Amino acid sequence: MLSVATWNINSARLRLPIIERYLGDHAPDILCLQEIKCQEHQFPAEALAKLGYEHQAVCGQKGYHGVATVSRVPIREYSRHDWQANGEARHVGVEVVGAEVDGKPVRVDNVYVPAGGDEPDREKNPKFGQKLDFLARMTDWAKAIEAPTLIVGDFNIAPMESDVWNHKQLLKVVSHTPIEVETLQGFKDAHGWVDLGREFIRDPDRYYSWWSYRSKDWRVNDRGRRLDHMWASPALAAKATGHRLLEDARNWEKPSDHIPLVTEFDL
Repeated sequence: MLSVATWNINSARLRLPIIERYLGDHAPDILCLQEIKCQEHQFPAEALAKLGYEHQAVCGQKGYHGVATVSRVPIREYSRHDWQANGEARHVGVEVVGAEVDGKPVRVDNVYVPAGGDEPDREKNPKFGQKLDFLARMTDWAKAIEAPTLIVGDFNIAPMESDVWNHKQLLKVVSHTPIEVETLQGFKDAHGWVDLGREFIRDPDRYYSWWSYRSKDWRVNDRGRRLDHMWASPALAAKATGHRLLEDARNWEKPSDHIPLVTEFDL
């Protein structure tokens, strides 16, 4: 069995106590973090190693973005893609040593897709264009994948109507616009990715992974979106045995606005 979790932590150093709580209580084999918001030498590597997560691949930068994959099982970094084309730390890929599907090593790619700003218009808002271009580069990468791959992270897109609290109200809101959904679908089709979350939590069941800090009582208002995803190559997806999310983590002390997701595989 191999369990892989993903979590946009919104500062690894500030939220180290809840990372430690999650690892202590749930102990996934691999945890992929996004928005670590620190340089590599500032990442709390030693604290996580003491919990057994001594295998680490960290791609960081000062103050913003950044991704890190920490593991109890041996991993080796194999790639860092600059899909933003500006040097931002938004991806790291690892191979899981000893884990194979059809004789090929399993890879776990950890990504933080840009949010895209507030205005869903490439001309008025360059950040939105950068987001679409980022996804286009990811799509080109996906076309060439041959290894069984799991891509996880904050995609910053809630593609399905049941992935948001109100489909009609959010159609013109960045993260749920038709052009973003269409672009993400192009990425999905490029490799035949299987959306593991929706394999186990079927549409139209409610499934959110993010609630804004602006909502004081997030449970009552429940204005969530499914921005975080775990997608697998078809051969690897066939090995998935379970998928869960931990909504209670949104209520922990000094929480991230995202919650962790985890998928289990029988390899």
